[in-house]
Amino acid sequence: MSDDSPHGVHSTPSSNSELLGHQGAERLLRQAFESSRLHHAWMISGPRGIGKATLAYRFARYVLANAPTDTGLFGSNDFPDERNDLYLVPEHPVFQRVAAASHGDLLVIERSENERGTKRSNIVVEDVRRTQNFFHMTAGEGGWRIVIVDSADEMNVNAANALLKVLEEPPPRALLLLVSHNPGQLLPTIRSRCQKIRLEPLAAAEVADCLSKHAPSASIEKLQTITALADGSIGRALDFFESDAISVFSEIMTLFEGAPQIDGNELHVLAAKCGGKKGADTFAVADEMIRWILVRAIKYASGYEASEFTDQERALYGRLRDTASLDQWLEVWEKVDHLLASTNRINLDRKQVILNIFSCVSQAARSC
Repeated sequence: MSDDSPHGVHSTPSSNSELLGHQGAERLLRQAFESSRLHHAWMISGPRGIGKATLAYRFARYVLANAPTDTGLFGSNDFPDERNDLYLVPEHPVFQRVAAASHGDLLVIERSENERGTKRSNIVVEDVRRTQNFFHMTAGEGGWRIVIVDSADEMNVNAANALLKVLEEPPPRALLLLVSHNPGQLLPTIRSRCQKIRLEPLAAAEVADCLSKHAPSASIEKLQTITALADGSIGRALDFFESDAISVFSEIMTLFEGAPQIDGNELHVLAAKCGGKKGADTFAVADEMIRWILVRAIKYASGYEASEFTDQERALYGRLRDTASLDQWLEVWEKVDHLLASTNRINLDRKQVILNIFSCVSQAARSC
């Protein structure tokens, strides 16, 4: 399931009534539906946590609530047209049924559970075949039958081929909404059969405003740090706020600031937190933080200057730039990216990966 839930705190995309930003995408979808020439497949792509799944559910609710038989109270005449978006009041019966996963004309395809009751790592062909059976049924309320795939990136090869068959021969009044964090991973033939909507990261001011409403008592420094780390993703910002992310970030920044003389005790403390059975969540946060710092350090070293850098960042990135060349830091990035990407794929020791990463950083910083 996608991690996009960008406004309603603690709400899932299926029960989130609000969408932060993306007004242009909403207008495009609404106009496409009202033109009576709605394409049968849409791919909604963009970074994680910015509202892709929320938009998909929002559009699905709007289409289902505008079924031909839906008139009168909470019917099509009751929409607040002056908004020119896809908003549906939470009290609407369609909203309630979608939130409860009980609407007969909406099917959601996501990673299912295996025989042991644990989530599969991929969407498998059996999941996608439900789409074929679903679309061959008549819509229960005389309108559209809608499938949301969340996320399409998680389909394995057989599942992707099964979905392609659906895209090639869509039945009448069938609508496919594909949520994708990285559309480049999908089959070109799937991409070519979809209308595409690319959602961009939210403005820092939008993230900061939503975050301050969620946590009015949080310090300005904490809010600023999380907003910077979120990179335009309110989903990431909320996850960071509700986890130990700021503490992990502080530890990682301290290690980078010590390069090339990285404190061995502090490094082993972080590595130990990331290892073992309970370290997966901490490692996931460290993964994001390390990538974030290196990417911004490389931007800074290449001459990129922006107000988004904090004073602490400028001091760190300036010193890293002076200790090694841009080419050397790009080489560090390639090594670190490979280590982090390989960790889950081939089950590397997370503790050792952290130690190896900062060994690379230390060696680069010693080169000048």
